[in-house]
Amino acid sequence: MRLRALLGDGMTGVGIPGIRLLVGEEELDRSVRAVMTTDLHDPSRYLTAGALVLTGMGWRAGPEDSDRFVRVLTAHGATALAAGQAEIGDIPVDLMRACERHHLPLFAVEEELSFAHLTEFVIRRISAERATDLTAVVDRHRRLVQAAAGGAGLDGVLGLIAADIDIHCWVLSLTGRQAAAGGPDLAPGLRVKMARAHFAARERKAGVPYRHRVDGRSFSLLPVPEAGGSVDLDTWGDWFLAVEDDVTDWPDRHQALLGELVRLVSVGRDRVEDRRRRTRRLSEDVLNLLAAGADPVEVAARLRVAEPDGADRTHWRFVTATIADLPSRDARRLARVLLEEALADQPSDALVSETGPGAVALVPGEGSPDRDGTEPDSTTRLLRERLAALEGPAAGGVRVRIGVSAPVARADGLRGALEEAWHAGRIAGTRSGRVEVVGHAELASHVALLAAVPEDVRRAFRGRLLEPLRAYDASHQADLAGTLEVFLDCDGSWTRCAARLHVHVNTLRYRIGRIEELTGRRLARLEDKVDFFLALKLR
Repeated sequence: MRLRALLGDGMTGVGIPGIRLLVGEEELDRSVRAVMTTDLHDPSRYLTAGALVLTGMGWRAGPEDSDRFVRVLTAHGATALAAGQAEIGDIPVDLMRACERHHLPLFAVEEELSFAHLTEFVIRRISAERATDLTAVVDRHRRLVQAAAGGAGLDGVLGLIAADIDIHCWVLSLTGRQAAAGGPDLAPGLRVKMARAHFAARERKAGVPYRHRVDGRSFSLLPVPEAGGSVDLDTWGDWFLAVEDDVTDWPDRHQALLGELVRLVSVGRDRVEDRRRRTRRLSEDVLNLLAAGADPVEVAARLRVAEPDGADRTHWRFVTATIADLPSRDARRLARVLLEEALADQPSDALVSETGPGAVALVPGEGSPDRDGTEPDSTTRLLRERLAALEGPAAGGVRVRIGVSAPVARADGLRGALEEAWHAGRIAGTRSGRVEVVGHAELASHVALLAAVPEDVRRAFRGRLLEPLRAYDASHQADLAGTLEVFLDCDGSWTRCAARLHVHVNTLRYRIGRIEELTGRRLARLEDKVDFFLALKLR
């Protein structure tokens, strides 16, 4: 029952005469799950969460006792305090102030209302609501199962929950992908934050539900187990249910409904996994044909089997993924799961399988993308967005390296596209971020050349050009290296560079002169500018 049932209104009935609210009008929707009477100084061992505590105030010897007593009640989850006036008359001001400080609703029980009568009223209301709840839960269970069996999908089931109990909920993956929604779509940034919070709670083996507050909103995060009922903490394909509320305060009927929802989402997750297993076999067939040097006609025929409705497919591209610092078997599995999650919910299913040092995805597309564009293609952008959750420290310390090929329109170009994706992945491996995604556009720049140079050669080249500047900056508290970088970024324009650095042009000329003197190079020469540019990129 709710606290407001004690006072009565048009929704909760007539209430019970002889009780007045003194503190906590804004808290009247709190749930009462039990009732207890106590005059102990420390009743903590007998308190249960959700209890309405009745007291004759035998514990109070002076004003200082009120704060201590109220603090004990709130620490153990009491819903409210009802103080009897039969012995003490008016409720002391110090008790009201203590309840205000600790946000604990306080009622005054007048002399004509006995604690026995009040207890009977509360227990009767709780029992009646539980009986009603059981019937409601059975009905909701029936409607949920009917919705799922009728092909409503997870969005339909979550929408039913949202309408039934007026709450928003979402199914998210550990990449932050939104698999289903029972409310307005969550912003990508918010999904990433919740995925990171779920990672962190899972790693520290926190109690379920995980409670998380982000951007001023409170969420409860519940792992979605496999249909068999187990939750494998090493499974990187985890889904979780995010509910915008603290579900630990929910009444029993809503808790039961939530448990049923988690089970239905688990079944939906298993269906997705079954479909992915089928596409893995098709992907392995295509990769085996390419590795064996099969005729492109045979490869094209296999692709038509993989995509029977793919008449509009005009191109394919490969994506490769590797995971550093893990045993090879775990690395391949994790790479495959991450690609499956990151490439899910696209117009056409990607064909993903484990192979070599990691995993490969063959991604179908439509339209005619610009192969020579310098901006990241749509697949590269999607992967960067959906794997952003792995940038957080809670992702277990893995390092993900992903390469994306240019699109190819013919089966005879697939082998070259696969090699291009692996090469892009090797370039990603030279970078320091936790998640690095390199698209085909970057292969046409100096980045590809630098990635192919051995590390000792790069280190020596960088040192010869930049070490004199670093040494000078350290001993003179200058910033010649920074000045050089801005100068090159401004294409050698003296006025633009001086404006960027907020210095006079003459000061800039002096600094450039010192750079040339220390390095023996001349920034008026194109060759020296290129050498400095490459050395700075190698930092």
